[in-house]
Amino acid sequence: MLPDPGQVDIASGWFPLAVDALALAALLLALARRTSPRRVLVLLAAAAGGVLLGLLVCWVCSDLLDLFEVSLSPISRAWVAAAFGGVGLGLAAAARRGALRRAAAIAAIPLALLAGAVGVNADFGQYTTVGSFWDAAAAARLPAPVLAAQRAGAPGAATSRAPATPLWSRPAPAGMPTHGLVGRVRIPATVSHFPARSGYVYLPPAALVARPPALPVLVMLSGQPGGPDDVVQAGRLAAIMDARAATHHGLAPIVVVPDQLGAPADNPMCVDSAALGRSASYLTVDVPHWIRTHLTVQTSPAAWAIGGFSQGGTCAIQLGAGDPALFSGIFDVSGQVIPHNGSTAHTVDAGFGGNAAAYRAAAPLNLLAARAPYRDTTAVFGSGQFDAKYGPGVDVVAAAAKAAGIATTRRIAPGTAHDWHTVQWMMTHAFDPIAAHLGLERP
Repeated sequence: MLPDPGQVDIASGWFPLAVDALALAALLLALARRTSPRRVLVLLAAAAGGVLLGLLVCWVCSDLLDLFEVSLSPISRAWVAAAFGGVGLGLAAAARRGALRRAAAIAAIPLALLAGAVGVNADFGQYTTVGSFWDAAAAARLPAPVLAAQRAGAPGAATSRAPATPLWSRPAPAGMPTHGLVGRVRIPATVSHFPARSGYVYLPPAALVARPPALPVLVMLSGQPGGPDDVVQAGRLAAIMDARAATHHGLAPIVVVPDQLGAPADNPMCVDSAALGRSASYLTVDVPHWIRTHLTVQTSPAAWAIGGFSQGGTCAIQLGAGDPALFSGIFDVSGQVIPHNGSTAHTVDAGFGGNAAAYRAAAPLNLLAARAPYRDTTAVFGSGQFDAKYGPGVDVVAAAAKAAGIATTRRIAPGTAHDWHTVQWMMTHAFDPIAAHLGLERP
């Protein structure tokens, strides 16, 4: 059977190396001829001019106009500069004599741009495979027998039979799988009627035994633009959680990844809005009800956490701080100080029906102050080392959470920016306080 082209890894492995090699080979072929010192200066000037133009484009788009709503990392800026430098060199080399060299120079121009785009994507970690560009499903549907087995032990299911076994210390049951399972699910918006897309569920090895224990829950949200696929693919959810389970006797939280956006570019801000939909009700009513009636989980707030990246991180602190009776764990990666959808005026109008007081009340800082002191909430806040735009805001929210009585951990991912590598690092290196709070870190 031929391999699926949609599964080709474009963020690491052979593909980026091949693109870089082709771009470099085309440039070398275009320059493969003895050149006068004057012509060398022209080529160097063209390359240097391209580099400077690339850096200028980064500054204008990222820093001056804030088109991406994130600050580009030094690595991404270097890739853009290198791509523009390659274009400048290709254009200058295309004026040289020789059909083969001219063809190589012309070919080097799109190859340099492609190499730059691949490098920026690898730095941000958004698209991991070819298929992720057209929203190819990150996983197949959760198999019906697996979902049926989970539903049988679900605390809120009408068909619930014998109670699930408790969490074990050691050893794990014989025959337990070595890897967990990710499957796509449809979580209906029965109450909220929010137009949610399909979500995903990660079941750790402990959830795949004959009579699984009731496990804690992590609700994990994507950034915006994006969707649940991003948490699975760009966040490398299964691999990271499998690694945790491997060192904890198969135990890890059941991770549910719902869609809080409705569409990739939409931002309903995790509030109930007449204009943007009832995203908050979907996440706090419909999704928890589905979890309790379909999965073998613990029901105590002490065993439930909510997390997310960027817009999803803002939602995590909003909902976690606003409803500690539902979520007692908060995992906020690169969230905002306050939700926004465009300008402040548009945010107030679209999200809060023009009610500025309701907008202020939804700000995490005001939610924390209004409900302080928190008795049994644990939060982890993270951002990338080079996230100049969101990192300072994460500091502010983390300090407010600590002042409100929340057991707070603040972590900074080394060498990353506002990207999915930060999420991967946080899930790998900074999740322990949440896991311990959920009862999964046992001696």
